[in-house]
Amino acid sequence: MENIQTYQELWFVLILVLFIGYSLLDGFDLGIGALLPFLGKSKEEKDILINSIGPVWDGNEVWLITGGGALFAAFPHAYATAFSGFYPAMMMVLFALIFRAVSIEFRVHDEKKAQIWEKAFFAGSALAALLFGVALGNVVYGVPLDDKMEFTGNFFTLLRPVPLLFGVTGFAAVLLQGASYAVMKTEGKLHERSFAALKILTWVNFLTAIVYFLTIAFSFPDVIANWLFYLAVLFTLMWLSAIFFSIAHKNDSAPFWESSFAFIGLWIAVAAVHFPNLIRASNDRIFDLTIYNSSTGLQTLKVMSVIALIGMPVVIAYTIFIYRIFKGKAKSSDHY
Repeated sequence: MENIQTYQELWFVLILVLFIGYSLLDGFDLGIGALLPFLGKSKEEKDILINSIGPVWDGNEVWLITGGGALFAAFPHAYATAFSGFYPAMMMVLFALIFRAVSIEFRVHDEKKAQIWEKAFFAGSALAALLFGVALGNVVYGVPLDDKMEFTGNFFTLLRPVPLLFGVTGFAAVLLQGASYAVMKTEGKLHERSFAALKILTWVNFLTAIVYFLTIAFSFPDVIANWLFYLAVLFTLMWLSAIFFSIAHKNDSAPFWESSFAFIGLWIAVAAVHFPNLIRASNDRIFDLTIYNSSTGLQTLKVMSVIALIGMPVVIAYTIFIYRIFKGKAKSSDHY
């Protein structure tokens, strides 16, 4: 008889990979949006920044949809609790993503109000990036749940210091992704400005990452005995340090990979402190939603595993193919 526990743990890892993939890929275009008014000083420079993400930004969001769908299929109880309990916050994220998406199109076709649409693009990108981190912080730090697996708090429950720290840390990582991508895709004065922003944001990420790791260690003392946590700390700080080396040598492409690996380090810390939980109960740990008490049945997990075995390599190959097609510096004359 096959062990359902193996499939439950497998799907924890697969969903983690999907959300990491989303944070890395959509992270840089959210970062470009949040940095747009600071990096782009003219319409042409803003055109270059937006065109740099033009061919890929909507495809990046497929990773979020896939991750949410996988969570629904593999762990429906956790999905129901999160999406019903965090409903106001989720609606804010949804509207932020909608306004961010439409602003890119309206900016081109409604030139008289282009500045308004640029502000909408900036606000939607920044708000979505911040709220994603806050949401993750809440499921890791814990929210009040009852014996029916239902959220018993309110909107302000989600705005506690530790989840907000997760939001700020994630937002800083997204900005770093955006700056490193801008370095890779731009030229001239915009390129120099992107390098300057990259240096500042690397220092900011050093600070937020250290506070983030210390907060996790004090909030969850058990993680001190977990080797994966120390790997996360080393991994993050090592790759952040590598960015300074790349900046000193004016390397265009390396910072993007280095910031991505540093971002992965933050996720490794989440895995270290959170496994096997999906949503931690802050009021009574007996109400924790874990991969073992909130998963679907064995047969569904087996069928999904076969689909994932076929589908995920295809998605990864397609993503690599698209980025290879649209590699190189972005131009203001590009149209997508």
